[in-house]
Amino acid sequence: MIDEAFRDGWGWWVIAIAVGVPVLLVVLTELINGLRRRNSPVAGPLRLLRNGVIPIGALFALLAFAIQSPAEQVWTRVVATVFGFLVILLVLSSFNVALFANAAPDSWRKRIPSIFIEIARLVLVALGLALLFSWVWGADVGGLFTALGVGSIVIGLALQNAVGGVISGLLLLFEQPFKIGDWLDTGGVKGRVVEVNWRAVHIQTGNSIQIVPNSTLSGASFTNMSAPSGTYSATTTVTFTTDDPPHEVMALLAEVAEVLPMRLQEERAEVDYLGKGAYEVTIPVTAPADAQRALSLFLSWLWYASRRRGFALDGDSTDPIAEPARLAEAITLVAPTLHLRDEDREEVLATSRLERYGIGETVLRSGIVPDRVMIIVSGRATLALEADGGRIDFGSAEPGDLIGHTALTRERTQALTVASDILTVLSVPLDTVDMLIRTRPRLAVEIGEALELKRKLADDALAALGLSRATVSDRRFSDRKPKRLR
Repeated sequence: MIDEAFRDGWGWWVIAIAVGVPVLLVVLTELINGLRRRNSPVAGPLRLLRNGVIPIGALFALLAFAIQSPAEQVWTRVVATVFGFLVILLVLSSFNVALFANAAPDSWRKRIPSIFIEIARLVLVALGLALLFSWVWGADVGGLFTALGVGSIVIGLALQNAVGGVISGLLLLFEQPFKIGDWLDTGGVKGRVVEVNWRAVHIQTGNSIQIVPNSTLSGASFTNMSAPSGTYSATTTVTFTTDDPPHEVMALLAEVAEVLPMRLQEERAEVDYLGKGAYEVTIPVTAPADAQRALSLFLSWLWYASRRRGFALDGDSTDPIAEPARLAEAITLVAPTLHLRDEDREEVLATSRLERYGIGETVLRSGIVPDRVMIIVSGRATLALEADGGRIDFGSAEPGDLIGHTALTRERTQALTVASDILTVLSVPLDTVDMLIRTRPRLAVEIGEALELKRKLADDALAALGLSRATVSDRRFSDRKPKRLR
């Protein structure tokens, strides 16, 4: 009987299944465990092979070749159907891993929307099952394919508008001309993309959420303001009178733009003269979200700066604080600080002037030798040190305090002075201050004491952070990169 079993061949199948299947399962188990420790996507198809394909395949081999059950028997057909279905899933899973698991982020395989992959998988599974039923059960699937084709045409014609929007959305997802967080300008809508789905793109405009259909975007041009990523420029045009010297105006515009906190530090602002008193200013910022804030702050600071220089921004150079009565009132307020006598007022009145600074504007940079002394009339200023690319606030200046003490010692400033409020100062030339000091020794002592106090406050602030004066970045105005004026 044994000789007959081996002679018929089914005995060899029994031995192969009884010995080969366990060995193969053990080998696959060890291989899968090693791949899982490395987080390899190949472990998925191998698990399907170990848990499904091999056991069902062994059962099918046992029925068909060992027991030699007739192919027409129901149990043989059922097992063959299940085995064929698992093989289809294994093939699709293997293709998915091979094509998409290790795709590069910028490759076409990574950009394919998952819905495309799911639809393709569903279609291939349906075709595989149809062929499987045709081979195993002898089913006639030709009529089914014909019915599905006609039905698809009818449904497509009935839902062509809706389906068109979905297809447009899927194509946008595949092409990926923008992503969540990018800023778009569609012509009618400008804002940041907050959601992308099959039907529409949701754009945050600042005041509301604008929903733009995908079919509209795919059928029209739009601008992705976030591409290329990194640098985005805010541009505005300002006008002065033709009496204002162009190069001096361009230098002022570049100076104001360079100190904006939103400016991209690695890039420089550009100023172009357009003729007839018009100038175009381009300010590099890190993202479109900073563009409007940068322009708003630039224009507000430019108003104060142009008044201080006597330029006519928008054709108007008038400044309310330039009235003689305001200057005389300010001199009366600061008279105790400067120890003014009646005979000194005319000299100070003739040589000094009132200036205003906007909130956040730099009043006095670090690393320069001042040519004047400023006394605060109203408002408040912050004193800070520039260290390690940041700013360390260590004190403040109130009405009656002096700014620019080092003008008297001819030393470079180490502190940065920034307006905390709308700041009004009395700007006194150095020659006038020297004249006052020569006749008032007490004024020189007070200025020296105030300078030492500020130095002590700065040292204390650095010590609290574990820094020293040697680690402070001494930013010299002359060391800055030249501004691009064209």
